Amino acid sequence: MLRAALASLLLVLPAASMAQQAAKPATPAQQGPVEHPRVTMHTTQGDFTIELYPEKAPKSAANFLQYVRDGFYDGTVFHRVVDGYMVQGGLYSRDLTQRRTRAPIPSEADNGLSNLRGTVAVARGADANSGTSQFFVNLVDNRRLDYVSNQSGLTWGFAVFGKVVSGMDTVDKIAKLPTRAQGPFVGDVPNPLVIIDSAYVVGEEKAAPAAASSSKAPAAEPAKPAAPKKADKKNDKKAT
Repeated sequence: MLRAALASLLLVLPAASMAQQAAKPATPAQQGPVEHPRVTMHTTQGDFTIELYPEKAPKSAANFLQYVRDGFYDGTVFHRVVDGYMVQGGLYSRDLTQRRTRAPIPSEADNGLSNLRGTVAVARGADANSGTSQFFVNLVDNRRLDYVSNQSGLTWGFAVFGKVVSGMDTVDKIAKLPTRAQGPFVGDVPNPLVIIDSAYVVGEEKAAPAAASSSKAPAAEPAKPAAPKKADKKNDKKAT
């Protein structure tokens, strides 16, 4: 749901005026579509590619791209997998310690995008504006996670900022893995762990994955991380 005007200061003959009008540059509505950046994630279960929607979720897309370019996701895991619902990752290293994140971003859940199958959204805690590096991929149409109102964290919903356009079979494969309790989580941790070996913006491929990222010392607790399973379900409208 997007929100340029041109004006001429010269008075010319009618014929010249018509020619000038015909030569006016196109307005945004007439120009081609906004270029959508794409991010490929190489995981231990296969690859998938996400197309981002910066015109709909500019803050969320820019935030995600910055984490990708910083090599933040390299060596992180999908720590929460619920078949028939979603797969979530982007914060925990393979030893299930949290990484240090940047400051949270404002929620853009009211951007008109719905949590349909294959879409990618910002994961957060009870506060609608607590999203940092975590994201999740919807395995089914989860419309109950959409924005309803700004009255509370429950009605704010979850901000969609992209969609898997290639490799959804990899995401489905991850969803089918058995899960168990591990580390700080009481369940839903895939077994074996699914590790993001590398993530890069398409067209900006790295010469070599930032392997050192996975060997960083355990990071301090980030601002308002998503809670373990029971709290998560409360925050996502008690979805199962």
